Amino acid sequence: MELPAKRNLAGFAAGVIFGVGLAVSQMVNPMKVQAFLDIAGDWDPSLLFTMGSAVLVTMIFFQRVMRKAKPLWDRKFYLPLKARADKKLIFGSALFGTGWGLVGFCPGPAIAALAVSGWEAPIFVLSMLAGVLAYDLIFARG
Repeated sequence: MELPAKRNLAGFAAGVIFGVGLAVSQMVNPMKVQAFLDIAGDWDPSLLFTMGSAVLVTMIFFQRVMRKAKPLWDRKFYLPLKARADKKLIFGSALFGTGWGLVGFCPGPAIAALAVSGWEAPIFVLSMLAGVLAYDLIFARG
């Protein structure tokens, strides 16, 4: 099997595992996420276990993987090129956090929620795609 096929297969497998993890942890449930973010009200700390597990796995394996010359099934690592936060990153982060807090979805869980939720996830995903296209039209080609 050639590198692109292996890379795509690995990406698909990682996406399935990620999606199942999001569903099991209930991060696809906007009410669960909003309860986690409501630290001044009826706070539900259970998603700390999900986030803590992700941080722990990353801490254990990231440095080990980065010691390799290249990934197992690709020609190079794809890492961020910028080392400093700029206005676009800060504004985008604030916008992301505001949206996550208001509706309880972020991109990965919203896509996973398409398989298990009602009307909320498709509306969010369509809105997210409209925002991506608007950004591309306004800034990226600008």
